[in-house]
Amino acid sequence: MDLIDSHAHIYGDEFAQDLPDVLQRAKDAGITTMMVIGADMESSVQALELANAHDNMYCAVGIHPHDAEGVTEEDYQKIRAMALANPKVVAIGEVGLDFYRDRSPRHLQEEVFRRFIRMARELKLPLVIHDRDAHDRIMAILKEEKAEEIGGVLHCFSGDLEMAQECIAMNFVISIPGTVTYPSNESLREVVRGVKIEHLLVETDCPYLTPVPHRGKRNEPAFVRLTAEKVAELKGLSLEDVARITALNTRKVFGIEAAAEESTIAYMIRDSLYLNITNRCSNRCTFCPKFDDFIVKGHELKLAHEPNFAEVMEAIAGHGNFKEVVFCGYGEPLVRLDLVKEVARELKNRGFAVRINTDGQANLVHGRNILPELAGIVDVLSVSLNAADAATYQNLCNTPFGEAGFRGICDFLKEATRYIPKVVASAVTVPDLDVEKVRELALSLGAEFREREYEEVG
Repeated sequence: MDLIDSHAHIYGDEFAQDLPDVLQRAKDAGITTMMVIGADMESSVQALELANAHDNMYCAVGIHPHDAEGVTEEDYQKIRAMALANPKVVAIGEVGLDFYRDRSPRHLQEEVFRRFIRMARELKLPLVIHDRDAHDRIMAILKEEKAEEIGGVLHCFSGDLEMAQECIAMNFVISIPGTVTYPSNESLREVVRGVKIEHLLVETDCPYLTPVPHRGKRNEPAFVRLTAEKVAELKGLSLEDVARITALNTRKVFGIEAAAEESTIAYMIRDSLYLNITNRCSNRCTFCPKFDDFIVKGHELKLAHEPNFAEVMEAIAGHGNFKEVVFCGYGEPLVRLDLVKEVARELKNRGFAVRINTDGQANLVHGRNILPELAGIVDVLSVSLNAADAATYQNLCNTPFGEAGFRGICDFLKEATRYIPKVVASAVTVPDLDVEKVRELALSLGAEFREREYEEVG
């Protein structure tokens, strides 16, 4: 498992006596990487020393708003020099505003915050932002200082869902601490439910904000797993999904390179094993995210080559504990009909349930009715219908078959019910689409219907 604690303060007296044990417990819990965050001049130096001493640590340097009153010009120059000279410094922070404790005058907090935003923009580094009871001023200053040019993370997020969406629109991600496990913190759980996981990180903020069931004790990086488990529960994903996706998000924000990934043929999402056998597709749907990148729920799906039967079966053998096998990937699986049939037949012989996600154009692609060839080896056929009329379908899906494309998908759905036990038509809820008309059409063709959230993949 690849799990990252995106915000930890593991220097100082709290960890002086047992840091090696803390790091071993983190490793045992699946934490592969840590972001160590400075909060003043002394701790920024300590964070950098830790990052330089450990391959799996990176750091941010900055000064917390509590100490804004004492910041000198020399301090700014020292922070700037640390960031310039050390590749392990990947962000400026923790900086921001704290209007809860008000340990420094508010006008000085704002002045220091602005200076650090400008420094981050100059150095082209993201920001790690502290925000407590200062939501409106944080957002106003970020806008005024053009912080969206560098982005970063709202650490230990405490705003509402509307604020979270506003932050995301400004090129920031939202970091979820252990407080998401607190029974009284339904507002943060609402944010987690409402924000796409591609915009979330997980953190401990250790030694503070220890999650349930360790609340009241010192927090430590190993406990970020508990936060990830709660996020997984709220998002309907597995712990492995959340770990993989939030780790990728963290690396993207902070520019941390991951090890090169080989072509992904078989990959898990929740309790399903997906097969990525081609990147070719018979349509060019306007809502398809692969025109931006090939990443789905943390998996890189751009293939170096199209795998053969032996490669697919070997990839399947590397996974266990899945309920179904889904031909999906980042292409149209039925363009490789012969491989689909060969693999599906073998999977059925082994007792697995088989699903195919398709654009429904296979009969047009192959020039014949291919559905009888899937009988007995496919349990579920999920077809992307996406429209209730030919014009809308063409606008959304850019089928090369013109008007015949829409007629073809309707015929395919109706015919599929004769050969496949379960046939589902789906529609992506793109803006202005009349989903109810698509539902009516799907049901009239004998299929079940499912809405798919716009810009949500996997």
